[in-house]
Amino acid sequence: MRSQVREPGDAAAWDVVCPPRRPRVPGVRMAGFRDRAPAAGGHRAIPHPAVTILLEFGSSAPVVETASGQHRGSLVAAPGPIALWVRGENVECVQLRLSPVLARTVLGVSPAELDGSVVTLTELWGREAARIREQLSAASWPERFALAETAVLRRRAGTGIDPEIAWAWHRLVTTRGRARIDTLAADLGWSRKRLWSRFTGQLGMPPKRAAALIRFDHAARDLAAGIAPALVAAQCGYTDQSHLHRDVAAFTGLTPGTLAVEPWLAVDDLAWS
Repeated sequence: MRSQVREPGDAAAWDVVCPPRRPRVPGVRMAGFRDRAPAAGGHRAIPHPAVTILLEFGSSAPVVETASGQHRGSLVAAPGPIALWVRGENVECVQLRLSPVLARTVLGVSPAELDGSVVTLTELWGREAARIREQLSAASWPERFALAETAVLRRRAGTGIDPEIAWAWHRLVTTRGRARIDTLAADLGWSRKRLWSRFTGQLGMPPKRAAALIRFDHAARDLAAGIAPALVAAQCGYTDQSHLHRDVAAFTGLTPGTLAVEPWLAVDDLAWS
């Protein structure tokens, strides 16, 4: 499926392409993007509870700006509150959202080793990153999705995370970040300290932060859908609207009203529904 999104008040337009089916690997999502007329200054990336892999193949490489500097080409971004701006002209890419529990087996490093940062795919996959770029450039969109899936399947090996940590993550996801950390630890027969240490060491963020990120993700999509902040706060498990405001500010530096019209969220339902 191919769709187009035009940003309000701007000439920029994105083409969004969805794969014909879901990937065979659970915990992997993908979508294709082409930025035909980039906005001045680029786009603010909204934090998401997944490891993001950007496989670029356009006539020019995207530039991702973070607090630590600029990054070009195919990239990997850790989940969480990383302030990212993406800019470039004639950018084409396949974007993958990878569950943090799969990161070690696919990327060769855990989210904890990414340390909340952005790295080039070449740093993790070596020359294979360049080969994938060449293959994507010469392929059709259905072939591109198949190539990306094959790359994930081929590299999915080695030791993953502890099954208890995978269970805790999935429990947070299925409860939309509303599961209590004390309850998770008790259900595992662990102390809170043990869960906190193992979860942070393997997924790169403490369970409370993971819960907040998952809850924020649902809130951001509801805000983009036009739901009033007070109702979003109530539906997403925030104690009150002020709590929602604090989380949105912590993850994006924005207010809920400003976040609701961010262009990055305009493609969310088209790309990831």
